[in-house]
Amino acid sequence: MFQKILVANRGEIAVRIIRACKQLSIETVAIYSDVDQESLHVQLADEAVCIGPAASQESYLNKESIITAAINTGAEAIHPGFGFLSENADFSQLCHDCGIIFIGPSGDVIHKMGNKSHARKLMEEAGVPVVPGSDGAVASLKEAREIAGKIGYPVLIKASSGGGGRGMRVAYRANDFDQAFNTAKSEAKNAFGDSTMYLEKYMENPKHIEFQILADKYGAVIHLGERDCSIQRRNQKVIEEAPSLIDPKMREQMGKDAINAAKAVGYENAGTIEYIACDNAYYFIEMNTRIQVEHPVTEMITGVDIIQQQIHIASGEKLRYTQEEITFDGWSIECRINAEDPVHDFRPNPGMIDLLHVPSGFGIRFDSFIYSGYTVLPYYDSMMGKLIVHAPTRKEAIQKMRVSLDELIITGVKNNRHFLSKILTDIDYYNGNFDTSFITRKKEFLLE
Repeated sequence: MFQKILVANRGEIAVRIIRACKQLSIETVAIYSDVDQESLHVQLADEAVCIGPAASQESYLNKESIITAAINTGAEAIHPGFGFLSENADFSQLCHDCGIIFIGPSGDVIHKMGNKSHARKLMEEAGVPVVPGSDGAVASLKEAREIAGKIGYPVLIKASSGGGGRGMRVAYRANDFDQAFNTAKSEAKNAFGDSTMYLEKYMENPKHIEFQILADKYGAVIHLGERDCSIQRRNQKVIEEAPSLIDPKMREQMGKDAINAAKAVGYENAGTIEYIACDNAYYFIEMNTRIQVEHPVTEMITGVDIIQQQIHIASGEKLRYTQEEITFDGWSIECRINAEDPVHDFRPNPGMIDLLHVPSGFGIRFDSFIYSGYTVLPYYDSMMGKLIVHAPTRKEAIQKMRVSLDELIITGVKNNRHFLSKILTDIDYYNGNFDTSFITRKKEFLLE
């Protein structure tokens, strides 16, 4: 087991990783930008190293500075969390070259699955169902236009190196295609440095279902069940829950395909196979080669600490569970608490938190890094934390989340607590009648 781990991240996921390390008696090193010195992860870690100014490119994305911090502090491993360098193949390889363990898959696997068009081909070869679309990346606008005509509109135009909804556009008609393609291509180039695009048939209003997998370096792979992440705004998840309301037979096959997908690429560590599901069919869309924001709902229904399992796997241990040993208990829901103003198009709202009161009680968890007097910075993501509940049934979990949101107090910065509460009171959400179009369809009601 490792003696010291550097956490190459900030915010709530850095705090989450540090806590997991402490419970395993592992020393931790925090990194921080010069504006992040008062962040909770810096205060909780055994050591902390400033690695640059506020701009992410000069701090949390600065590979050389992070590696230097790891070497200078004697850290044997680096946990990247999510975002920043967590899915950066070059960083994973750089860690390897410097004799530091990257707590995640190899750079080669990240590269394979990070390129969405390449990952799609790999999944086809592994027998995992994929959305009808182009056979890999498209070479030109002319070729893309021809393929779109064969697929049939509407068509989803996606960046091969995309993520978080960037580099993605929908063309509903042939007349819309050229502008949508060029816009997505330009956005992808600016966001990812890669303007390679591919096409998929646009499935209108599907469910977004993802399977959590764990894999060790000895070829063993298991899944920890699925999460429903359909409540989204602009392709960004807002509320997640586990399990989902999908058909049990389809769930079983999706789980088998998730394991086959991981085995097909020689995957190691924690990852997520993402599907869209509609009309009793499902299709692979991508693999996230990292821990997910919404991993707590899976932890709540399985009792498996996924962060600790990541560390065990990276240290060379065999998986501690077989598939038969994974059991599922009850229902869990997670709400992302953001410093944003929903009424004004969800504009980020940084500032000082005057008062923070966090709900507590049986089956209630708040993963966060904020505290009274903390200043939410304008330089990074607006998520302040995640409120998670667990209960025996979905309806009980919804009620527990409603009560918990009512109790949560954050003053000084505008936030989305009321918006989340409105979702939880909607009759369609309560009855499970929702898909990825839910927020768009219900926007007027949700913003009342």
